[in-house]
Amino acid sequence: QVQLVESGGDSVQAGGSLRLACAASEHPYSALCMGWFRQSPGKERERLATITVNGTRTYAESVQGRFTISKGAAKNTRYLQMNLLKPEDTAMYYCAADSFPSNFAESIWFAGRPCRETFLYWGQGTQVTVSL
Repeated sequence: QVQLVESGGDSVQAGGSLRLACAASEHPYSALCMGWFRQSPGKERERLATITVNGTRTYAESVQGRFTISKGAAKNTRYLQMNLLKPEDTAMYYCAADSFPSNFAESIWFAGRPCRETFLYWGQGTQVTVSL
């Protein structure tokens, strides 16, 4: 019922920048938490950044100071601005949402809660390749 779609992945030289976008459809309320993850061959999936409906952000140490997660104008659009890219940033990048409110009252009641450990909704991924 809820679909997430990422876009913006590309090939770029080290030191360059990319902006990834994520949009979630078929739901009238903002996700309580959305985040960006990445996975490269032979490695575990890594949580990069999260943002709550109230705008509280978290970052992994590997990207802190270089990546910025933000909310778009639409209820369920999110962005990941990536600067000073390194070859080790090469991976498939995914956006995800932990849950969605079922009604307006719930959207108010849970608006300030932190992100959950488990994310239930995932996009298909977009490839980022960084070369020297």
